[in-house]
Amino acid sequence: MLASLGAALLSLVPAAAGSDTLQWGELEFRRCELGQPRSAATTAAWCAEFSQPEDRAQPQGRRIAFRLALIKSDAAEVRSDPLVLLAGGPGQAATESWPQVAGAFAQARRSRHVILLDQRGTGGSNALRCEAGETPADAVDAAQQQTADVAGARKLAQDCLARVRDKADPALYTTSDAVEDLEALRQALGKVQYNLVGISYGTRVAQQYARRHPDGVRSLVLDGVAPNEMVLGEDFARSLDQALRARFALCDAATACRERFGDVYKDLYALRARLRQQPQPVSLRDPQSFAPLHHELDADTFAGLVRLYAYAPETAALLPLAIHEAAIGNAAPLMGQASLITADLGATLTSGMGLSVICAEDADLLQPRPEDRELILGGDFVEAIKAQCEVWPRGRRPADFHEPLRSDLPTLLLSGQYDPVTPPRYAEQVAKSLSRARHLVAPGQGHNVIGRGCVPRLFARFVDTLETDKLDAGCIAEMGATPFFLDYNGASP
Repeated sequence: MLASLGAALLSLVPAAAGSDTLQWGELEFRRCELGQPRSAATTAAWCAEFSQPEDRAQPQGRRIAFRLALIKSDAAEVRSDPLVLLAGGPGQAATESWPQVAGAFAQARRSRHVILLDQRGTGGSNALRCEAGETPADAVDAAQQQTADVAGARKLAQDCLARVRDKADPALYTTSDAVEDLEALRQALGKVQYNLVGISYGTRVAQQYARRHPDGVRSLVLDGVAPNEMVLGEDFARSLDQALRARFALCDAATACRERFGDVYKDLYALRARLRQQPQPVSLRDPQSFAPLHHELDADTFAGLVRLYAYAPETAALLPLAIHEAAIGNAAPLMGQASLITADLGATLTSGMGLSVICAEDADLLQPRPEDRELILGGDFVEAIKAQCEVWPRGRRPADFHEPLRSDLPTLLLSGQYDPVTPPRYAEQVAKSLSRARHLVAPGQGHNVIGRGCVPRLFARFVDTLETDKLDAGCIAEMGATPFFLDYNGASP
């Protein structure tokens, strides 16, 4: 079957017999180890020097030295079209995200190398990090945490700009700039064709690249799809509320869960109302260091924690119990589990780069939605984002940036049934203008599903064959939601 596809084979050329260097196009790769934030673990890889002008209009000016890595296939015959991981966020780096998705790529990379290029402003590519060990999350999440204080949000952006302005012009760290970096890399590799694998925000990068450089793309795999038409942040409150309603309906339908917790959706909003009136002091031990911690759980913090829990089926299964315990005065389990999630996000997301993206591409289009104000996430983060973008340098947005991608490229779109941020309707919207698209919805799952169940096998099969209509995806029906925890020992037998 592979031979019938007509794809050329690739031979990486050793610089000399027994050498630790490999030549691919113009680039020389050397053995290296990729580190991970908050971990001593490393990944064996091959790294190459690659740089581009920060401002392509001034090619003699400041340059960005990128972190570029190759995860080498061990196959005797390797296809010439590499897999390219486009990380999420905005603000995550491909080399740092790789350990979380490596298992999902295991079958797909048997006969293809994987290219990891940290997007400009992230990881090892002149990261626009606002402070060492910054927490939490991307620009939207950071703004959302400042909902009660728009002036505070503006001050955070001002402080971040002061930290990065000597090493970068933040207006030049947009999705469109990243697209041209990817094309420059493709040229340096000998004009290969990419199999682009976009995760969450990375699906935006993939679509923008496919529009600008369609000849450089062999296939698209989009997991947790963000349509080009979407204004980042405009629909977060509604999408989360819909996902929570659907999740909690499962609890209501399960006798043991319903008898244990009652109406979880109603209790969610009742607790939020109480926290608005009187925040709850919380004392707990750090889950990793066991150091004593003292926090205050207010309504905004509670909303942010619920959103974090909703991303994955395992943590979503804890929500009824966590809400119930917090309602009776024990919020330590809720905040303890969430601290693990936020610490990982804070270590891997670069909020300065996130601001460069959202301020250039979305902020001027964001409109307050009064109907969102009473939803659990609320709508005040729109004002916070706008306040931050008043001080953050704004890059250029192409006139057609928010137009749908129209293409005949083979495309596999992946969604989780209960995704709280990129729901399945987003992928359906994108698929309408793609003539060779297949959309798979993973039952019971949340945000990003490429590593779940049989999806890695389907991903590999798609990249090998480019089949959409003929791809047998019946195995996906075997997936389902994680049973709800009735106590901290787990679900009922």
